Amino acid sequence: MKRIAVINVVGLTKDHLGEHTPNITALASDTSITTLEPPLPAVTCTVQSSMLTGCSPEEHGIVANGWHERETKETSFWRQSNELVEGDKVWDDLHKENSAFTVANMFWWFNMYSSADIAVTPRPIYCANGRKIPDIWTSPTSLRNLLQNKFGQFPLFRFWGPMADISSTQWIVKATIEVENTYSPSLTLVYIPHLDYPLQKFGPNHPSITSELQAVDAEVGKLIDCFQALDIDICILSEYGIEEVTDAVPINQILRKNDWLEVREELGREYLDAGASTCFAVPDHQIAHVYVQDNRNIESIASVLRATDGIEFVYAGEERGKLAHERCGDIVVVANRGNWFSHDWWEDDAKAPDYQTTVNIHAKPGYDPRELFFAEGWRGSKVRIAFKILMKKLGSNTLLDVITLNSLKVKGSHGRTVEMGAPSPILIAPKCAKKMPQSLPSAALKNLLLEWVTS
Repeated sequence: MKRIAVINVVGLTKDHLGEHTPNITALASDTSITTLEPPLPAVTCTVQSSMLTGCSPEEHGIVANGWHERETKETSFWRQSNELVEGDKVWDDLHKENSAFTVANMFWWFNMYSSADIAVTPRPIYCANGRKIPDIWTSPTSLRNLLQNKFGQFPLFRFWGPMADISSTQWIVKATIEVENTYSPSLTLVYIPHLDYPLQKFGPNHPSITSELQAVDAEVGKLIDCFQALDIDICILSEYGIEEVTDAVPINQILRKNDWLEVREELGREYLDAGASTCFAVPDHQIAHVYVQDNRNIESIASVLRATDGIEFVYAGEERGKLAHERCGDIVVVANRGNWFSHDWWEDDAKAPDYQTTVNIHAKPGYDPRELFFAEGWRGSKVRIAFKILMKKLGSNTLLDVITLNSLKVKGSHGRTVEMGAPSPILIAPKCAKKMPQSLPSAALKNLLLEWVTS
């Protein structure tokens, strides 16, 4: 049995290898680099599920980071139960091969209630007064106290939001090293998120990316040193590459102008009424699922979307191919290079839902990268933010409405595939790997892991 560690450096491409990433580059020089072909959409939950099951989205059911449930008429993003992922995971097959094999899942998604032997994932505490307290969920349960007693509370507000920085990655690295030393798993999967934030905030060509690469490489270097000292073979990979963007397509506004989308006004603000809408869109970076109430309307809606500026591909019915799971939208649209999709249906910012100016990943019916930015002016000022946080700590249910509504702030996005012109993610193979091809589908990872661990 060979012990393997997989380090998922989100957003990493060949262009990032070189003088600013000496640790990652040195490892790549010792083995080989394979470009990966992620499925559509090239987003975190879909790609990770394909990697771990070896299946397409049509088979494993993770059609995006979130989707609409037709039965409940509710849209949910960033759920965590592993039961949502259909198909056997790599750890299921490893356990069948040999019950002595153990797997540690450090922060990959859908990390709760799986058969992985060790698991650590963010799980904040939501108080009745609206306060959100950083925390984690672990298996075994005792690992939660062990890690947070040793390394402090998980820095959730540095993991996502306008204050996201390298500190959440640093915490994950320390926790992973602790798990290695405590449990000695056969296979370790570790998620390194930091590079994703600046690439989306500033774009892949911004001068600041150099220092962000150096910061990520330093943390990956700590993992490399730990794994090599324990004679663990190392694989480094990424889920997707990030493209430069300059604007967002407000797809729900387009549907509303065609009288297909319904809103209800409450306390002077407009809220999407999905159940009453002829159709509506659930955007996720550069793709959007459009859910249609009556199949007879699909082609007319698709025709309007095909003629819409900012949209490059429109797939309806069988055209959805390997994405056509029951959770999939009836129409799937892909943005042009340089664009991403916002979920906005309001035209007057004063009528945006109250949650829109907050970091609230579970309330918004679409992924919202604007949560990486504070609002302009007084609303996003340090004095006002400090006052709001103090009120929260004192038990007030005040709204932490400090996030921008400006879609032009976002400079990087993903979701389009390599075939569509998106940058290729990469896989740096472990030393135990046999000769690797120049390119592989991301779903090939599962069989590679089984081969490497059991060799």
